[in-house]
Amino acid sequence: MAGNPSPQGQDPVLAAYRKSIDNIDAALIHMLAERFRITQAVGEYKAKSGLEASDPGREARQIERLRALAIDAELDPEFSEKFIRFVIDEVIRHHQQAAKR
Repeated sequence: MAGNPSPQGQDPVLAAYRKSIDNIDAALIHMLAERFRITQAVGEYKAKSGLEASDPGREARQIERLRALAIDAELDPEFSEKFIRFVIDEVIRHHQQAAKR
């Protein structure tokens, strides 16, 4: 019967869901790593060019854009804003460190 534990004690339906979740988590980590590689280059460019570590106007536009994408994707826009704000804050911290070098 589907959903019942296998002889090894693992529910095959749950195992399939978890495998998909694990794959998505791995993709997210790789995507974040690539994003931070690019933003590191941006931070170095900003530091060399004497630009500010943060750009509040761009940040506000990005948050609004991503909130709209979240709504279209049926994802809680409050969650998406918290997530991207966390990422942006970390990027700014890296940019500030690059400016100090």
